[in-house]
Amino acid sequence: MPRIDRRDFLKLLSAGAAAGAFPWLTSCSKEASADLLPKDFYTIPKRGNVRILHCTDIHGQLNPVFFREPNVNLGMGDAFGRPPHLVGKKFLDAMGLKENTPEAHAFTYLNFTEDARRLGRMGGLAHMKTLCDQLREQMGGRANTLMLDGGDLWQGSGTSLWTRGVDMVEASNILGIDVMVGHWEFTYRENEVLSNVALFKGDFIGQNVRVKEDALFGDDYYKMVETYDGRGLFDEDTGHAFQPYVIREAGGARICIVGQAFPRTANANPPEFFPDWSFGLREDDMIKLVEQIREDEKPDAIVLLSHNGMDVDIKMAERVPGLNAVFGGHTHDGVPEPIKVKNVEGSECWVTNAGSNGKFLGVMDFDIDGGKIKSMHYQMLPIFADALPADKELQAYIDQMRNTKYDENVVESRVKKLYFNKDRIGKTYKEILNEKLAIADRTLYRRGNFMGTWDQVLCNALREEFDADVALSAGVRWGTTTLKGDWITMEDVMTQCSMTYGETYVQEMTGKDLMNILEQVADNLFDPDPYLQSGGDMVRVGGLDYTINPAKPLYERITNARLDNGHAIEADQKYKVAGWAQVNRTPEGRLMWDVVRDYILNNKGKDDVLKLPKINHPKLVGVMNDPGIAEYPGEAS
Repeated sequence: MPRIDRRDFLKLLSAGAAAGAFPWLTSCSKEASADLLPKDFYTIPKRGNVRILHCTDIHGQLNPVFFREPNVNLGMGDAFGRPPHLVGKKFLDAMGLKENTPEAHAFTYLNFTEDARRLGRMGGLAHMKTLCDQLREQMGGRANTLMLDGGDLWQGSGTSLWTRGVDMVEASNILGIDVMVGHWEFTYRENEVLSNVALFKGDFIGQNVRVKEDALFGDDYYKMVETYDGRGLFDEDTGHAFQPYVIREAGGARICIVGQAFPRTANANPPEFFPDWSFGLREDDMIKLVEQIREDEKPDAIVLLSHNGMDVDIKMAERVPGLNAVFGGHTHDGVPEPIKVKNVEGSECWVTNAGSNGKFLGVMDFDIDGGKIKSMHYQMLPIFADALPADKELQAYIDQMRNTKYDENVVESRVKKLYFNKDRIGKTYKEILNEKLAIADRTLYRRGNFMGTWDQVLCNALREEFDADVALSAGVRWGTTTLKGDWITMEDVMTQCSMTYGETYVQEMTGKDLMNILEQVADNLFDPDPYLQSGGDMVRVGGLDYTINPAKPLYERITNARLDNGHAIEADQKYKVAGWAQVNRTPEGRLMWDVVRDYILNNKGKDDVLKLPKINHPKLVGVMNDPGIAEYPGEAS
């Protein structure tokens, strides 16, 4: 199948943007709103000699978005009541923030729709670039700063899927990301990952990504990595696929950044995409590596750039001596204050997480003198797009890239066949994504431990497509928000569905097997040991209601499961179950985004409004006193 020439693609787009060849594209940059935020909102005084900027889990969102924070984020075991497992007013109180402020809107779900109308969209990489440049200047120049990305950068939008992540690589180069790690990046094929790593101007690192032994003894893998400047085999003796760490100079100090990719990539995503690589937590290796770095490299500071998830990062920071800070990702937690933990040596490590979708930028200043850290300061800045003018170069690149024409020979699934919508052929990405489908009858969101309204749309679409009793949709945390009364666009749909294995399926399943699936997913989420958690949310279930007690052990959490028609799930009875995004096999159903698009078009009323008659919120028990739940729309006790 023909492949896109990535370098020519980028040469056209980035050169045009950099040279200002498309001046009409820069007009969308807004002047900062004088009354939206205090004038010094984005001013951080220089508090040392090194400034680290941190973003994570952008999930392909180049332009500003709406994204609602969770109203349910339960913490088990030691995580009970500890950030990020606080929501609403309890979260604001713990962080020292006031209600009815821009910060309250950014960090919580409170008054979300009303405040979103008032404060506008958040994020947008061109707006983030403006802020980064301001913060670099405030620190005395780029030589005193580093920018880190915690992964899940290349996936989550229509354009990232159609360009195989290339759009995000070039945008991150313009943004100025110095070092990154990965997770969903690995769900492109190995050769695509290596091509993107070669195009990335920074360092792609990961101490826990290894080349499998059989690949090390085969010629094919060596030929592939040689094609991409040797990327993908950093050390043949240790088996590291990428650099485990990198040392960068900033502000006259030597900063060591250790990389940690998502440890459970091979469990959570199809291994066929990365047949030559293995993953894992590899804590023992991390301990040995940091010890070696301290002895041999003697850096002024060691930080971990992680895609573990915040609870795992906290545990790892306690158990790995020598880390000064953790810049975490994966669980999408926007936490403005670092969690300060003591490690086994008694030293303090600051654990942070910079949210998702480009909504936030973490800023940590180090005052380093004589090889010692005298002080550290951290602040997390919400990015209100209307208060930050878009960087002209980056915005021009984004707009021109979206004018690229859709090419069916480039857009491929893992089986290299698609149910192509021929109407899209020859249209630009922008034309496809701007298609208006229906008006939302309520705010559609996904983020939260349990069912979201966008998830219900996906589940309803699956049930209609296959005439199924039950639909299952993965509890992923990416996917933007659509406000009540706004048009649902194809871009909104793609932010919920864009992945390289978006095929749908239907199968018969016994009630026992169905309940076991729900129990096993719940255990991945609610096991008290964070090292045994997957970092996602509960599988979304359409057409079925159930009761769950998160504090119970495996196979005792789920009770009283009933179909929408009131029929109790029986262990031996078979049910028709639809789903998508299979990890272990390739389904043969249509791609999820087309299934969802058709459902929305087929079910809107004459007034163009899509109405959801029911949301399958599970009933929660045993959580009445948990500060990680508030205003739950289902029953909670």
